Amino acid sequence: MVSAQIPILRLAQVSLRAPVSLQYLLKNISFEVFPGDRIAIVGPSGAGKTSLLRLLNRLISPHDGSIYLENQDIQQIPVIQLRQQVTLVLQEPKLLGMTVREAIAYPLLLRRLPPQEIQERVHYWIERLHIPEDWLGRTEVQLSAGQRQLVAIARALVIQPKILLLDEPTSALDAGRASHLLQVSIRLAQETKIPILMANHQLDLAQQFCTRVLHLQQGELVQDVEADRLDWNKLRETFIQLEQQTVDEWL
Repeated sequence: MVSAQIPILRLAQVSLRAPVSLQYLLKNISFEVFPGDRIAIVGPSGAGKTSLLRLLNRLISPHDGSIYLENQDIQQIPVIQLRQQVTLVLQEPKLLGMTVREAIAYPLLLRRLPPQEIQERVHYWIERLHIPEDWLGRTEVQLSAGQRQLVAIARALVIQPKILLLDEPTSALDAGRASHLLQVSIRLAQETKIPILMANHQLDLAQQFCTRVLHLQQGELVQDVEADRLDWNKLRETFIQLEQQTVDEWL
């Protein structure tokens, strides 16, 4: 993909093999991420979407190739420092028994920031993500799946990352809540220029969200294309056929 911008993140021929079989989970993946990108990582089950996200903040490491954050190999960046810059929100985030306000502030407490700065940052992201005041004293069991996702995103953003990674953030949400979460993410990327990479198997939602699509299939990157140039109907048909093949193989 050609751009006059300088990439924030760059993958060069990255491959990942399964621990036991040594079969490729991801093979020769190369792409770049630019400021403000909203990238949907799509593909059928087992295509490697989550594995790719986990590579980007060193939850796992590649067997071949390199990943660069602002031209620095991420293997040379201390892992805690890297995860503060490339932050992953998991599919089922946990608040660890804290209230919403405590959970959002927790990463800043770990960094021992001054109380006034913690208060200001927490307030900023509560307002920007439109988190209601009456949520702030609630714990995890008092929140819906969509509410926990939004709080987890606030907790990730409060440390001011350079890149935000979302792993299937809408999988447990109904259509209305999923659409709201995506609109929040779109506005965030537009206003802050923080690039967002989102793994999502729901193509209708991915289409709402993204400016670019990374299409994975059997661990290979088969398309890196601007969203408005993608034939979404053809992609849907491809996924339906692949899922049916998988079902047939199990019968």
